[in-house]
Amino acid sequence: MTKRDSQSTSTSQRPKTPGWVSTLQVVGAFLAAVILAIAGLLAGTLGIDVSGNTPAATDVIFQPLPTQVVSLPGRGVTRFTLPQAFGAERGFWRVLFSAPTGSSNRALYQGGVDTELVRAVDAAQRTIDIAAYEFNLPSVTQALLNAAARGVVVRVVTDDAAGFDDEDSTLRQLVEARVRVVIDARRALMHDKFIIFDSTTVWTGSWNFTVNDTYRNNNNILILRSRAVVENFQAEFNEMFDLRLFGPSSPSQTPRPEIRQDNVPIETYFAPEDDVLANILQEVERAQTSIRFMVFSFTVDSIAEAMVARWRAGARVQGIFEVTGSETRFSELPLIFCAGMEARQDGNPFRLHHKVIIIDDQTVITGSFNISQNAVESNDENLLIITDRDLAAEYIAEFDRRWAESRLPQGVTCP
Repeated sequence: MTKRDSQSTSTSQRPKTPGWVSTLQVVGAFLAAVILAIAGLLAGTLGIDVSGNTPAATDVIFQPLPTQVVSLPGRGVTRFTLPQAFGAERGFWRVLFSAPTGSSNRALYQGGVDTELVRAVDAAQRTIDIAAYEFNLPSVTQALLNAAARGVVVRVVTDDAAGFDDEDSTLRQLVEARVRVVIDARRALMHDKFIIFDSTTVWTGSWNFTVNDTYRNNNNILILRSRAVVENFQAEFNEMFDLRLFGPSSPSQTPRPEIRQDNVPIETYFAPEDDVLANILQEVERAQTSIRFMVFSFTVDSIAEAMVARWRAGARVQGIFEVTGSETRFSELPLIFCAGMEARQDGNPFRLHHKVIIIDDQTVITGSFNISQNAVESNDENLLIITDRDLAAEYIAEFDRRWAESRLPQGVTCP
């Protein structure tokens, strides 16, 4: 499970100082060592300083789809499945959903969303910039080592306790290969989960790059091939990597927070510097017919109260809460459930890790942002608001899958 998240109390311990590797370890045959040394020269000397310059963007296309593919006539949407994942794409976007089986047997953890990320890493030609709250996937780690060895510049920003210092983290393997890693040493969280490839494509969503989030927890990953959106995420990454600006110290200077890509409205926000909560509230208050949500943490009264108001005005409200923490006095589950709306707890024996709201079957709100005060005030987070009925239909399909296995709240007593 996720060890710390936006609902968690930040640790009071100071972060451990990482033991930076001063020389490249000798591995394998002489030729392999030469290749890694060349990669090190390309990435610069070992440490945590690097230029924020990125190559000019060029048009790219998504990699070939997996084998099980279904096209939806009239929509231009192609759906595909992996052994433990669902996906769909149309035009500039692709969306992936993890499909955990509930098993604890790691031998069965194959064919998940990490296979698509490995394909993307293998296809990268120049740069890979990663903002990772947690990171321990062996498959992705090896793909990144291979990318660095062939000359791709890989850069990483991560959290301290949940990221670099976590006992399961594989980030030290990257450091040993002269990949530069910047660590957020604050008590709050560097909670982003996004990757930028070759200045052309960004991956974001709720998915931490971990075994748990890939094969045990329910997550979504939104992949956008949009120069404007990439520029927004690149600016945020550079603030953290080059300037070491995290949390409230980070300036609100997103280049283009509201854009249209192929006539689809897209809004990009980063917390805490942008007023993310106000933008979520505005979308909820606009709801006319329906609000669906599936959330790991939901503890902000103003959003719940806005949902109650829209329900009283005639909109249907359905919500799925992660079980952990949902019955505490901080959670909005009791308010929504006891008001008479359709509220459920998730049925995954591990975690529902989504942070998703779907408005009127057309607007999707997603990203790393849990609906919590820590996300609002101190954590580094990102949020996208996209109005596209075809994309919303894919998130509704995921909502329906999760709703089918959900259950009525077990520990909520209404007045």
